[in-house]
Amino acid sequence: MDKFMNTLTDMLSMKNVVWSDVWTATVETLSMTFISAIFTFIFGLIIGIILFLTSRSKSKAARVFYSITAFIVNLFRAIPFIILILLLFPFTNLIMNTISGVKGALPALIIGAAPFYARLVEIGLKEIDKGVIEAVESMGANTWTLIKKVLIPESLPAIISGITVTTIALVGSTAIAGVIGAGGLGNLAYLVGFTRGQNDVIFVSTVIILLIVFAIQFVGDFITKKVDKR
Repeated sequence: MDKFMNTLTDMLSMKNVVWSDVWTATVETLSMTFISAIFTFIFGLIIGIILFLTSRSKSKAARVFYSITAFIVNLFRAIPFIILILLLFPFTNLIMNTISGVKGALPALIIGAAPFYARLVEIGLKEIDKGVIEAVESMGANTWTLIKKVLIPESLPAIISGITVTTIALVGSTAIAGVIGAGGLGNLAYLVGFTRGQNDVIFVSTVIILLIVFAIQFVGDFITKKVDKR
């Protein structure tokens, strides 16, 4: 009991917390999260729409394309993020010219999250009333019109809800990336807090990460309710 109280007191003391370092780490975490979230949204939305359209096509070529795309999506979803970062080191170094810092984390964050979000988009599109899609197609609408006028508007709440969930997952991934040198609050909590036994640094890093997650969830829920016409 005494040991627990000592640890708790140490956490709440803030004696080892350098607030300028905390601010820098917070900015790095936010940068990694929102830059990767933007690209994840773009790539994931495109892949999700492709998966949906090819899954319902009667063309043999489209079915084969769907199977290949779905396999690749499932493959990257199955790889643990920490391993994915290590696997992508050569690719990251090639396109970003570094494997550390915020820039070094972005490729793995995007490649790891986009397939996950693509599946959420596909699920959201499958919830659209088939009658609505068939009615638009029967009027001779092309694929682009179908996407712009029906698929995206009708599944918008699911699309926004999905990117909210994915962005929250990205916050957790940035913490993992931070452990291997990407910076951010994960880096601060591990390299400063854990390795030096500074529980107050770990505590502050955790609280800020939680606040970021709560803020993302609040904004995502608010926007979802605004666009949901049901």
